[in-house]
Amino acid sequence: MMEGVRRVALRTFHGRSTIGNGFRRISRRYQTVNIRGFAANMSPPSKAVVYEEHGPPDQVTRIINLPPVEIKENDVCVKMLAAPINPSDINRIQGVYPVRPTVPAIGGYEGVGEVQSVGSAVRDLSPGDWVIPSPPSFGTWQTYIVKEESVWHKINNVIPMEYAATVTVNPLSALRMLEDFENLSSGDSVVQNGATSIVGQCVIQLANFRGIHSINIIRDRVESEEVKQRLKKLGADEVFTESELGVKNIKGLLGALPEPVLGFNCVGGDSASLVLKLLRQGGTMVTYGGMARKPVTVSTSSFIFKDLALRGFWLQKWMSAGKAKECRAMIDQLLDIIQEGKLKYEMQLVPFNEFSVALDKALGNQGSQPKQVLKF
Repeated sequence: MMEGVRRVALRTFHGRSTIGNGFRRISRRYQTVNIRGFAANMSPPSKAVVYEEHGPPDQVTRIINLPPVEIKENDVCVKMLAAPINPSDINRIQGVYPVRPTVPAIGGYEGVGEVQSVGSAVRDLSPGDWVIPSPPSFGTWQTYIVKEESVWHKINNVIPMEYAATVTVNPLSALRMLEDFENLSSGDSVVQNGATSIVGQCVIQLANFRGIHSINIIRDRVESEEVKQRLKKLGADEVFTESELGVKNIKGLLGALPEPVLGFNCVGGDSASLVLKLLRQGGTMVTYGGMARKPVTVSTSSFIFKDLALRGFWLQKWMSAGKAKECRAMIDQLLDIIQEGKLKYEMQLVPFNEFSVALDKALGNQGSQPKQVLKF
C-alpha cells in the first residue's frame, strides 16, 4: 500500500494537483505528505485542466483526475463553482504571457467557489461560504482547491455565480482605468475601441453610472446595427464602426458631446489611431491589450500639437504592488453594483466536462461568442 501511495504522490503538483513525470523532482516531499495523509484531514479527489508544455491550448490541455490533498491547519478546501476562460488564460497556456506558472500547470486564474472544509486554525471562513481568490491565483480550472486562508476573500452568495467568477479581471480593469489616469468628472467623455469586450461593456456602464459619456468603436461586421443598439442599452452615448470614423472631420461626428479626455485601447493598429484622433488636447490613451497584434502608431503632430499622453495598464502588476486590501474593497464595490443590476455583461455557462467546447469558442473558432464560464 505504501508503494501505491508513492505512485500517487508522484503526480502531485504544487502540493495541490497531479500530473505525470514532470514532478519527479518534487516527489520525495509529497510522498511524505501523502503518507501522513491517512491520519490527516484530506480534500475530496479532484479533476483539473492541465498542460505539461506550452502550445496551442486545444492541443496541450487535458482533464485529469487528482488525488486527495492534505488540509493543513491554516488551509481552506474550496469546491469550485465557476471559472472563466479569459484571453490571458489562453496566453499563459501558449507561453506568451509575461507572468505564467511553471509547467506542468493547471489552467485558470480567477473564479468562485464554496468552502468545503477548513483547517483547525481557520477562524474567518466556514463551510458554505462563497470565496474568490483575491488577488487571483493560478489553477482555478479544477473541482477542488486547497490553499491557505489568506488567499480567499469571502463574498456575498446572492451574486450570480458567473458574475462572482469573473469580477476580478475584467470589471476591475475597467474600474481602475477609469480612476487611475485622469480626474474624470460628470459630463466628461471617454472613448474606447473593443467596446463589445467585457472590459468595454463595463467601461460603458461604470462611466454612465458616474455621468461620464462614452464614445465607442467597434469593428465592421454584418450585425453592426444590432451591436450598436445592444451597447446603447448598456448606456453607450455613441457607437461607431471603424469605417464610419474614416472621415476627415472625425470630431464632427460627436455632435454636442465634449471631446474625450481619456481613451482606452485594447486593439492596436488603425483602431488605436482612431482613439487618438478623437482625444482632445492633452488627452491620454491607455493601452491594455493588443487584439490586432499590430503596433500603436502615433503621428508626430499628435505629440507636438495635441500633447497627447500614451500610458499602459496591466492589472496583474497593479495587484502585485501591495494592493490586496484595496483590491478586495473594490471587488466588493463592484459586486454591490452587480447586485443592484447596474453592471451586466454577456457570458455563457458551460459544464466543466464540456471544457473542449468552451475552449473552442474562447479561441474564436466558432465566431463571436460570449465569455465562456466553466461551471463545476
